[in-house]
Amino acid sequence: MKTFPMFLQMEGRRVVVVGGGEQAAQKTRLMLKTQARIDVVAPTLDAELAALSMAGRIFHRTGPVTPDTFADTALVFVATGCPGADMALHGLAKAAGAVVNVVDQPALCDAMTPSIVDRDPVVVAIGTEGTAPVLARQIKTKVEELLEPRLGDLAALAGRMRPAAAARLAPRARRDLWRWVFNDAPRRLFASGAERAAAGQIKQAIDTGDFGGSTTGSGSVAIVGAGPGAKDLMTLRGVQRLQEADVIFFDRRLDPDILELARRDAERVHVGAASGCDDWPQSKIAQTLVAAAKRGQRVVYLQSETSGASGPATPETDALTCANIPFEIVPGVRADDARAPCAGGHRSARGNGDTFAQATLNRAAHHRV
Repeated sequence: MKTFPMFLQMEGRRVVVVGGGEQAAQKTRLMLKTQARIDVVAPTLDAELAALSMAGRIFHRTGPVTPDTFADTALVFVATGCPGADMALHGLAKAAGAVVNVVDQPALCDAMTPSIVDRDPVVVAIGTEGTAPVLARQIKTKVEELLEPRLGDLAALAGRMRPAAAARLAPRARRDLWRWVFNDAPRRLFASGAERAAAGQIKQAIDTGDFGGSTTGSGSVAIVGAGPGAKDLMTLRGVQRLQEADVIFFDRRLDPDILELARRDAERVHVGAASGCDDWPQSKIAQTLVAAAKRGQRVVYLQSETSGASGPATPETDALTCANIPFEIVPGVRADDARAPCAGGHRSARGNGDTFAQATLNRAAHHRV
């Protein structure tokens, strides 16, 4: 990445927009979504900006522009519409140590404005480092369709209830609670307009520690096949299990990029060995999986395709069964299926009329949870 995505704290901070026309108005509209103080610097303002100034939503500043104009700012937008003036103003802002965005001049930008999906306080920012803004807008449209309009209100409700959850529930139980809130009945109720019922369910779950049949405090294991090795060929269920895991065990044949799909704070344990040495024996892996689950952890054993995650009983599954540990097997996409779509043809994944997606679904994980 040439740019690093990060959310800036804007409450009570100062943003300067230089320019009084449409380009400046566009950046001002964006900043009005925040709680920043917005100073618009220009001799005159267009009708939209003038109305915002009259309403007290922005502060209009005139007079000479100097480095002091940009002192103590969170962001500066230079948007006069004149390339020469924009370059000169960029120099003044940088002399003040400001973080600067110059409209339509990526080479002069310390920061770039993303396409935004706003479900405040849930915000999704999409950027292409200035290379493909049309693509960013297309992605924004897809994400808008995925996230229900009231999702931000549910997130805000959860935020208000976090202190109570922290006081009553252990860390693992809190993760299970919020997973249930955002995956199950409370989210469906909230989306349908039944906010009071959703809030009641969440409060009761915090008080009782009982939510959606949760097995809070008990561990579980998911044996997940990584498929041919590319992270974009992981199954959806496999990715979900990685994002839920407290600890991930993985073998040496695995592409390390796949671990980028996991929770950032999940523990990662390499069950292979250094080059030229033996891997862990299966009996040791089995004992380790059982021990981790008995500690109440949510465990993923991530295997390469050659490790046979979708195969018959193994020492790991036998040990989990004997220890009465709930587990599931999540097969990965097979290499022959990943190669199946051929140029110029419509060959099925298995050659028997199934599509690739159907073939994958037909091998869905068998559950023992």
